[in-house]
Amino acid sequence: MKLTICELSYLNELITSCVNTITCMSLFKNQVTDEQLKDLLNTHFPIHVEDYNKKVDFVKNVETATGKLNVPELNTSIFSEDICESKTASPVNVNTNVTKLTDREIAISYFLTLKRAGKEYAIASMETTNPTLRQFLKDAYTMSCNHSYEIYEWLAKNNYYPIVLATGDQVGNISSIYNTISIN
Repeated sequence: MKLTICELSYLNELITSCVNTITCMSLFKNQVTDEQLKDLLNTHFPIHVEDYNKKVDFVKNVETATGKLNVPELNTSIFSEDICESKTASPVNVNTNVTKLTDREIAISYFLTLKRAGKEYAIASMETTNPTLRQFLKDAYTMSCNHSYEIYEWLAKNNYYPIVLATGDQVGNISSIYNTISIN
């Protein structure tokens, strides 16, 4: 099956995004000081390289590309409510003369990259007619989601990104608007 012009355009944009992610991660891995964040970057890095290589394969060999991406499982045990307990995020100091990134700057940059990539994968997968490419893009979306979850947890744990739990009144207010329905 050949690529549509839309699929080729998405792949071009997504490949360029991968180049940026891999380049930035290479820098990040050399500058990060927190061991847990370093481990996350080192674990995620080869999957991003694999993701890039699979996209290049689709452009060069669409007829034979397999597109199966190694999607990491979501580690749901890493988040806990004690991370959310009435903590105030540390104030941001905007660095206008960067010579070395802080761990916070590294994690925020990577986190925002994952969020943006996830949105692009979701949109591209919905507009793709090639079933193998569509499944690959869905897998890449899941990879971005799972990676961003781990980075989000690290940011929250270190008071770099606020997580505020909804109060019972807030949940009650929203839940009172809706009722379940039955289909006859």
